[in-house]
Amino acid sequence: MTVGFKKPGEIVDSACTIGKTKTEESIARLLVLGFLAGAYIAFGGTVAIATGKGITAEGFGGLSKLVFGGTFPVGLMLVVIAGSELFTGNCGVITPSCLAGRAKWVGLLKNWVFVYIGNFIGSLFVAYCLGYLSNLFGKDPYLSGVQGIAVGKVTAGFWQVFWRGVGCNWLVCLAVWLAVSSNDIVGKIWGIWFPIMAFVAIGFEHSIANMFFVPLGIFYGAPVTWGQFLLNNLLPSTLGNIIGGGFFVGTIYWWLYGRQS
Repeated sequence: MTVGFKKPGEIVDSACTIGKTKTEESIARLLVLGFLAGAYIAFGGTVAIATGKGITAEGFGGLSKLVFGGTFPVGLMLVVIAGSELFTGNCGVITPSCLAGRAKWVGLLKNWVFVYIGNFIGSLFVAYCLGYLSNLFGKDPYLSGVQGIAVGKVTAGFWQVFWRGVGCNWLVCLAVWLAVSSNDIVGKIWGIWFPIMAFVAIGFEHSIANMFFVPLGIFYGAPVTWGQFLLNNLLPSTLGNIIGGGFFVGTIYWWLYGRQS
């Protein structure tokens, strides 16, 4: 009988192999693949707004959060299955590869920097061209929903956003981990869906998703400046994402299962 999933030690080994490959990509490919991943995460954000923000809180309790969180995972499904480079996911797979000596730390930095840039460009493209110029969310309840998301993300305290970023990428990288563990596409989809739905419904902070949500709100007139976005949200969420994925998934699982391999 063929086993449909990998054991934890096998996941670590596969992650190390994937991470090594990612560090050897050219800068041009990292930028283009990063652009695609940023756009895919923004697609997830777009469908989440289109579905979740159309449900008012009155009489529906947490249904809006459930729908918002339940539709957002399409973004990571596209990233993992179609193929692209996502900064947050790479925190979890490149780190153990470097710790195992199979990839170089300079390659990790190259990947993170240029993928991050590509993610930002892709997210902004979808936010401005597909979200704003198309006027998808120009009327309430979507307009107020888009503006409210942006305001909420820049008015939380630095350490609140940081720790929400830790929780977010802990779950995101576990989603990637589960996708790596599966040997079939259906298993990958289910492995991705639950952790991503969880982090979005909880209200954790994903730096790449925020590259879509906050600029979209700015484009639609939210009282938010670019400086507030970069300093109050993107910086702490990025730092938290690095710890959440790089330490709580990549480092701990390498320490538990990868050191003997």
